[in-house]
Amino acid sequence: MHDVDMQTNSSLTVRRSEERGHVNHGWLDSHFTFSFADYYDPAHMGFRSLRVINDDRIAPLGGFPSHPHRDMEIFSYVLEGQLAHEDSMGNKRVLEPGQIQLMSAGKGVLHSEFNPSPKVATHMLQIWITPTERRLEPSYTEWHPKPGTENDPKVLVISPDGRDQSATIHQDADIYRVKLVAGQTIQHDLATGRGLWLHLAKGSGTVNGLALKAGDAISSETAGGFEITGTEDGLEALLFDIG
Repeated sequence: MHDVDMQTNSSLTVRRSEERGHVNHGWLDSHFTFSFADYYDPAHMGFRSLRVINDDRIAPLGGFPSHPHRDMEIFSYVLEGQLAHEDSMGNKRVLEPGQIQLMSAGKGVLHSEFNPSPKVATHMLQIWITPTERRLEPSYTEWHPKPGTENDPKVLVISPDGRDQSATIHQDADIYRVKLVAGQTIQHDLATGRGLWLHLAKGSGTVNGLALKAGDAISSETAGGFEITGTEDGLEALLFDIG
């Protein structure tokens, strides 16, 4: 039995994949959940501290050359292919599917992100969250699934306290990787005063019976239970529980 009431679909706000901003530069094909670069939609400027969700596909050997950021928590979740990261803190890494890198830009950092493969495209989510404080010391952490947990249905990947071997973020945000096969269900309970955003990265599923496909998202600021179920070939999603 659940210890909280399940929410009705009337408490959910839906952001459909086809309604997002879109740009195709050839080397980069990107969809923007929130206003970004030349895409501006005053109705979609962010959700609480969540400011950017860019669904990026980077062509072989394409990428973002070194550029600056400040006062933003930036993380990348690799879905397909590889992502080569390099920054002014001395980090030089290549991430594989299912892995996350989190960079706190703080008072200023330079970084580049590239697809190192000459043949295979990279599919990734790039996410920005505003930090609780400005001008922090820049930092870098990663999350990798523990061996044998790559397909666990719900795993904490980012948190403010780094618990359960999650990457650490400077914000009151717990972020989960959700991965479900067809017919598999998990529940997330949202406490009073918090907000939920769920972005479906791959596959298809339902949230409290509401059908979602890849690129769709739902949000809610109503406390209660949210039941997430994989359909057809299952789903992969990121779930944000934000104070």
